[in-house]
Amino acid sequence: MIKDVLVHLDGSAQDEERLRYAEAVAAISQAHVTGLLTNPLPDMPMIAPMDSGAAAAEALVSLEEEARQTGGRIQRKLAERCSRLGVPNEIRRVDALFGQLPRRAASEARWADLFVASRPYDGNGAMDWSSLFEAVLFESGRGILVVPPGHRPPGSLRRVLVCWRDTREAARAVAEASPLIAKATRTVVLAIDPEPRKRDGVGSEPAADVAKHLTRLGTSVEVNLVESQNHETHEVILDQARRLSADLIVMGGYGHSRAREWMIGGATRSMLTVSESPVLIAH
Repeated sequence: MIKDVLVHLDGSAQDEERLRYAEAVAAISQAHVTGLLTNPLPDMPMIAPMDSGAAAAEALVSLEEEARQTGGRIQRKLAERCSRLGVPNEIRRVDALFGQLPRRAASEARWADLFVASRPYDGNGAMDWSSLFEAVLFESGRGILVVPPGHRPPGSLRRVLVCWRDTREAARAVAEASPLIAKATRTVVLAIDPEPRKRDGVGSEPAADVAKHLTRLGTSVEVNLVESQNHETHEVILDQARRLSADLIVMGGYGHSRAREWMIGGATRSMLTVSESPVLIAH
């Protein structure tokens, strides 16, 4: 059961999108929403050389105070917005150097049940929080609900697409998403280019066991075994999500070596760049 939802806020226009999704998820089980406002402070080496002396130090103090005051104004504005949410909530502000914020966010995410963030790697001109996203994904031990730009949450969570592989990451994603899957009316377990599992030398249908498990959550489950036929994995997933009109995609993150996936692109990064549906991802 989800009882604490932590949502990333930064004072940008995307805060509204993230807050709407955090509220929608929290409303399912009357969870508490905490808005994590990351407020970057000025970094001395980025402003002036280390030997610039007292004048630079004085300028840094002034800029830092200005940044804290700006953070305070944003926090008050967000608190006013959150007062209109239909679930209990609070705003927690973190003032730190930009390079310190990812680890601080990962630390905060560890006590919550779910972290809500915008889709990273967009390159849409907004502040680049990809390092924060990666820190939460790899260091928090929690799942992340990734919200596409301009996407509004549905009135209810009806259709879920679970991308299944026999991996630790996929199992973690299913576990993190279970409270949401339990509320869905239809869940499709997608296995791409599956290989039959062997039990005492006898093959079994891929994804059959996880489908049985999800059925016990109370949702209607079907298994879809798909051959990629030389299509990229993310293309197959997105095609299946469109066919289902999926309200949520569930998938494990970085199923093989992260360094290798980064070099060749990989389904994970592609999904986090172009997915039109929200993605709940876990590592």
